Amino acid sequence: MFDTGPFALFKWEKLFSDWRIFAEGFVTTISVSFLGLLLALVLGLIFGVLATSQFRSAKIINRIYVEFIQNTPLVIQVFFLYNGLPHLDIVLPVFAVGVIGVGVYHGAYIAEVVRAGIQAIHRGQLEAAYSQGFTFWQAMRYIILPQAKIIIFPPLTNQAVSLIKNTSVMAMVAGGDLMYHADSWSSNNLYYGPAYIVVGLLYLSLCLPLARFADYLERKAKMNP
Repeated sequence: MFDTGPFALFKWEKLFSDWRIFAEGFVTTISVSFLGLLLALVLGLIFGVLATSQFRSAKIINRIYVEFIQNTPLVIQVFFLYNGLPHLDIVLPVFAVGVIGVGVYHGAYIAEVVRAGIQAIHRGQLEAAYSQGFTFWQAMRYIILPQAKIIIFPPLTNQAVSLIKNTSVMAMVAGGDLMYHADSWSSNNLYYGPAYIVVGLLYLSLCLPLARFADYLERKAKMNP
């Protein structure tokens, strides 16, 4: 039973003897996920706050960014960074393409999360801050955002889970991530079964704790509205 078939024992032995290939991809996936999430958080915070600004131009800028990014596939955005920018004499390393690709993509979704969190805070608190001499940005920093973070954190964690899974799009541009290494390895020897099972388990080891953490934050937010 274990001598033949897609999950034959010798295929698993080959996989574990080449564990460094998968480890390299795993480290790249973690690195891209971490830096991409940082970029997404910065963009999401900036554009989320702009969406609640009193200035019409700021709201228009926010909508252009959110609508364009959310309504075009991530793979097209990554292909543009990898294949389109070189025509403008801008050549990015594949690692940077991955970070910018998932960072900008999920930044649009996080901007909506931040916007919703801010708008859930009663408008009177912002007006009270203005009456005390706070500027818009000071009111956001010291009064509105500290309260909104309780609402923002659960969906934010879900976005982190999605971002980690979406790093697999780097495999389409030879990005050196976990999926790329697994696909390259299994294409050379046709041992697809063990490769994809191990890759799935490695993604699960990253995403499942975050998903459980998001559930915990959501329950906590409901208990302390």
